Amino acid sequence: MSDNDCPCASGRSFETCCEPYLLGHLSPPTAEALMRARYSAYALCSIDYLYKTSGPRVKKEFDAEGSRKWAQSAEWLGLEVLTTDGGGAEDASGTVEFIAHYKIKDNTFDHHEFAKFARHDGEWRFMDGKVIGPEPVRREGPKIGRNDPCSCGSGKKFKKCCGATGGGTTEQPA
Repeated sequence: MSDNDCPCASGRSFETCCEPYLLGHLSPPTAEALMRARYSAYALCSIDYLYKTSGPRVKKEFDAEGSRKWAQSAEWLGLEVLTTDGGGAEDASGTVEFIAHYKIKDNTFDHHEFAKFARHDGEWRFMDGKVIGPEPVRREGPKIGRNDPCSCGSGKKFKKCCGATGGGTTEQPA
């Protein structure tokens, strides 16, 4: 990928793909075009664009600072648009199934989502999304305390074994 390729991985230059949308010169004509522009907005940390292109309910819940920190912490690797349903230039609504690829530190992630879009005041807006993937792991038993025996069977206290290294823990992230 060259320096002027669009972050959304469309194969086009940024100047002819997402830049006119992020600068406010044009409005995306389709739901997919808005999806690509929003991905590019994350990659370029254009948080104002993300807010502007959100539907009313999403705007109420929007955390600009959290979005900014997350966007800045990631290396954005590209976007795959898998399917679209509706969302054309003449449609009132549509969905886009996509996978956003990114890396944080040494970990690579694939965010798979069905995103819902609708026209609001004549322009496409992101209305909602459903993340696709395995269900989160739920702890069935009680939480292991720091002074409890480690679940790995070492006979040591959790805080002196897996709790100290982070490996083998049965605790879930917050």
